[in-house]
This record gives sequence, C-alpha cells and structure tokens, in this order.
Amino acid sequence: MKNKIVFVCLLSALGLGLSAQDSLPPLPSENDYYKILKVPIPEGVVLEVGGVVTLPDGTTVVSTRRGEVWMVENIQGERPHYRKFASGLHEILGLAYQDGALYCAQRGELTKLVDRTGDGIADRYETVYAWPLSGHYHEYSFGPKLLPDGSFMVTGNVSFGNSDWWAGQSTVPGRGWAMKIRPTGEMQPFAAGLRSPCGIGTVNGDFFYGDNQGDWMGSGFVMHLEEGDFAGHPASLKWADRPDSPVKLRKEQVFAEVDPRDNPNQKPEYIKEEPWTTIYEMSKKYPGIGIKPPAVWLPHGVLGVSTSEIITDDTEGAFGPFAGQLFVGDQGMSKIARVFLEKIEGQYQGAAFDFRSGFRSGVLRMTWGKEGMVVGGTNRGWGSTGKEDYSLERLIWTGQMPFEMKAMRAMPDGFEIEFTRPVARETAENVENYAATSYTYKYHPVYGSPIVDFKEHAVRGAQCSADGRKVRIVVDSLRLGYVHAINPEGVLAAEDRVPLLHGTAYYTLNALPKGAKADFPLVAVRKTPTSKEAPSDPGNEVNTPDNQTKEGRQGGAINAPAKEKKTATPAQPAAAKVDVAEVQKLLSKHTCSACHKTNERSVGPAFTEIAKRKYSNQKIVSLVHNPQPQNWPDYTPMAPMPHVPAKDIEKIATWINSLKK
Repeated sequence: MKNKIVFVCLLSALGLGLSAQDSLPPLPSENDYYKILKVPIPEGVVLEVGGVVTLPDGTTVVSTRRGEVWMVENIQGERPHYRKFASGLHEILGLAYQDGALYCAQRGELTKLVDRTGDGIADRYETVYAWPLSGHYHEYSFGPKLLPDGSFMVTGNVSFGNSDWWAGQSTVPGRGWAMKIRPTGEMQPFAAGLRSPCGIGTVNGDFFYGDNQGDWMGSGFVMHLEEGDFAGHPASLKWADRPDSPVKLRKEQVFAEVDPRDNPNQKPEYIKEEPWTTIYEMSKKYPGIGIKPPAVWLPHGVLGVSTSEIITDDTEGAFGPFAGQLFVGDQGMSKIARVFLEKIEGQYQGAAFDFRSGFRSGVLRMTWGKEGMVVGGTNRGWGSTGKEDYSLERLIWTGQMPFEMKAMRAMPDGFEIEFTRPVARETAENVENYAATSYTYKYHPVYGSPIVDFKEHAVRGAQCSADGRKVRIVVDSLRLGYVHAINPEGVLAAEDRVPLLHGTAYYTLNALPKGAKADFPLVAVRKTPTSKEAPSDPGNEVNTPDNQTKEGRQGGAINAPAKEKKTATPAQPAAAKVDVAEVQKLLSKHTCSACHKTNERSVGPAFTEIAKRKYSNQKIVSLVHNPQPQNWPDYTPMAPMPHVPAKDIEKIATWINSLKK
C-alpha cells in the first residue's frame, strides 16, 4: 500500500490526474510549512525594495531604488502604517541601523540618516565616505553590512555595456572591491575580484558575499571573504598596483593560466574552447595570495540565477529547525535557498538546499521581523519569475515540521545526513535509495559555465543512527573542489512515510575532515554508466581505487554526452508507454523540476507549453544539450546540460510529448 501511495502522489505531482475512487491527499508542499503573506502597500507608493532592516522597536525600515526610505509600522497587521523618512537619495541598495541612526549605500557614498528633531523625518544626510563614479548604469553599490567592530562593509558592482558588453570592467577604483568603512569615515579596501556582489551578509562576525553567474563566474555561490581575498573576477585587478590595493594578485598571473579572450569584436563563446581550469585549482596553484574558491556553489537554475541577500537564522528555533543556518535570496528566480556551513581545515564549506519559491517579485533583501522573515522584492531592469514590479512580503513558519535534510556534513569517506524528522530505517539503510553525482564549473571569461566533468558515484553503504535522525553514507571517489549532489530519493519519513520536501543536497567539497572511516559493512562497487563518459581527475579524488587512470579534459566538455547525442535512438512513437514514476525520478535527478513545472510557468516554460511545440524526442535531446534561448525569448536562458544522458532525456521527452493530449 505504501508504494501505491508514493506512486499516486507522483502522478498527482505530474498533473496527470486520477479517478475519483483512487484520489488521495497530495504530498505536502512548501506552503504547508512556510507561508508567504503579502504586506499591503499604499496606492501611489512605488516600493522597489533595495534595503530592509528592523529597528529595536519592531518598525520595519524599507529603502527603495528610487531613493526613498519608508518606516513601516504594524507590518503584521491588515493595515500597516507607512511614513516617508527620507527621499532624494540615489538608488539605495542596502540599509543598516546602529546607535540610533540609519546608514545606507547610495550609488556613490555611504550616508548616515539622522532625525535630530524627533519628528519622524530625517533632517541630516551626512556623507560618511564617498567613492568615485564613472556614471555607468551598472555601477551599483550594495550595503552596508554591520561588522562586529562597528564598521561597515560596502561592495561595488563592475560595469557592463561597452563594445565588449559581456566583459565586466572596473572603470574607477572601488568597482569590484569590498570596502570596509568606519563610522568616522576612514575606508580600507578589503578584497577584490567581485563582479555583481548584491549578496552580502555576516556569519558569527565573518563577512560572506554571494555573486551571480556571469563572465568568470560559472554559477552563483556563497563565499567567506577575508581581508586580502581575490574572489575571481579580474576586472578590479586593474588597480592592483596602487598602494591601497587590497590584493597581492596581478592580472598577469590570472591570464597566464586562463586566456582572457578580450577581443572587443568577438564574444568569447564564439572562440573554440581550450583546456580549462577551475577557481579551486587556481587557489591551489597560487597559495598564499588570496584566491578564494566559494564555500558553497549554488547550482545555476536550480537554487537561483542571481544571488542576493544573505542572512543567518538567529531566531533560536522560532523560524523552524534551521537555527544557525543561512538563507540566501535570489532575485531572478524569486526564491530563497538554504545553506548549512561547517569549517574543515579552518575553511568554510557546506551544503545548499532548496527552501522556498513563489515570491511575488525578485527577492533582493531580507531581514528578521517580530514574526518571521520580511522579504523585499524588485524586478525593474532585471526581470524575475515573480511578475509583480515590486513587493513587500512576510515569510512565517506554520509550526509544522517539514521532512527535510537539515544538514549534511563531510566525512573522510562520504557524508553524514541529518534529517529534521526520524527516517524509516529500512529505507535509509538501503543504498539503492541514494543517487550521488559530482561536477564542477569552468573558470573562464565566458558568461557562466555549463556543468562539466560530471560523474556518478557509487554509494557503498548507509547506517542510520539510533534515533533515526542521522544517516552516514559511504560514497566512492569523492573529489576535492567539486559539487557533490546527494539525492536520498527513496528515503521516507518514519511517521507518515512521505518523501523529502526537497530531495537534493549540493555539498561543495573543498577539504576532507580527519577521522575514522565508517565501520559497517559495505556493498560491492557497481559499475556506473558514467565512469567512462565523464572521466575525473584523480589528482582531486580522495578515496579512489589505485587502478584508476587519469584522463585529460579538453574544453571541459564531457565526451560521452556528445557521443550519445550522435548515436541516440530515433524519436519514440507517440504511443510509447510512459513510466511516470521513473520520469519523476529523472526530473528530480537532473534538476529539470527546479525550472519547469507541468502546467504553469516557472523559470522555464511549462512542460505542457513545450509539448505544444511538437518537438521530436531527438530534438528535445539536442535542445537540452545545446539550448537555443531564441526559441523562448520571454524566459531566463537555459544553461547547456551536456552531462545528461540522451537515454534519460528521451524518456522525459516521451512523457512531455504525451502531454499533447
């Protein structure tokens, strides 16, 4: 009976429907655990949120891209009260509160706002520190974030839009820098190599920054940024010879390893790909000068496309089971991801999970309110899945406990997964119920990176803790510097036998902890179909059989998908049988469901809309491996996915084409 329930729920999730006598309650959804509540905005107020902070008395302060600051009282009520506190400022993209004053980053300065008369309106706009401007549209300034010593961190966006529009440039000092500014006005250049650093936050006093996919940035990420670090984008190295440069690295060192391909008349993608490297490999080649790989990668199109605010859950359990973890906003996908961090060998790394989608506009800023989280959104000029031009919303925990992976920790030979609720032991200790893969991203001047060097891993064993909340798994051939995607696809909750609300954890493995390997029986290694298709670099593997050989990587492309693509079977007939349960697993395994829904628009078009195009199965295989964004101009462009086997895409395509009916 339990298998029937799971299968029926899968059918329901895919929108295929059931007869009345077979209908069953749907699987739990995000909304059952975390509800999005719209905050009313007065008519005539254009609240394109650029910053949000909560005052000690519970008042919510919101800044806008149009240069206004609003006090919002009684935000939990049906009729919040709005009061304009300041105006006439230049695109405020962050707010902080300290010692009775508000601080905001305008386009060209850190400004202190003070109400000296006590009438509820700022009457002093004080420049704390100003930085140079070129007047370029994309030179956004983000922040400030308050640091433990009372100083502020502000980050500067590089510029785009010249003849070589794809290449970010630093036209004046400060562009691509993180700047540490004291309340008294002294500025210290802190780090360089930033591209579009909208995502900023602190964890236990440490500064974290998140960036978007773009040139030199393979995907979004969260990075622990320390003084002197270089985050990857070489534009700000233009100023590296200045006495106040925050970094030791020089652009010549970067370009000696990676061709900048900076011909302004030729977009880098149009040049044949050369052997590639990664930011992790660069950090190992040039130790001691601050090249910093991400602590956690955020897979593009799955956990976001444009990283925004980073906040720590300091609610001590009032917001659910994730105390101490990070919540990371995403503007383009109108969603929030969750990140678990740990320190290994003195460096942060950890796992990223999906958390909550469905916000009305692009999630740009978040803060904690009296009840739950306050989320501010905007989409002007940037675009987002949420279709409203701007929004102010609250996210509250309903008190119900979701069945989730709470945390994932690295082990010397695999991972330990901690769950929010006890698991059904027989499902958790069956290695057939786990899928494990790994991949990485190129470090190159092209805009973004496809998933490269994809590999499937054998899960050799799984042991559940006595309380059923933790499972230790042994995974073969772990690879340093790679994202390891772990999907406990068959693990169910002990109490109600439901599957995980979000099925995949993405762990960025930069170092392995010391300690003993697992002491329980392991199953024999099964040959995985991608072992030849996606050769790895054993120089990064840390528990690989001695007889495995090293194979070269050309252009980062995985050889097998290209071969599969050439020899794929012809399109299946329309009457081909569809194994819906298998398709659901494939949609989850290959992250298709992160961007596509069955009947509704998401980051990408609905599967029913794709079906209307009447693509053959072989055409769908081709479009997954090499997308053609011009076919769907109203959607976020899809990244190439050459690692997905053609045979899996054909099964998905058969199901998609069955939706024509």
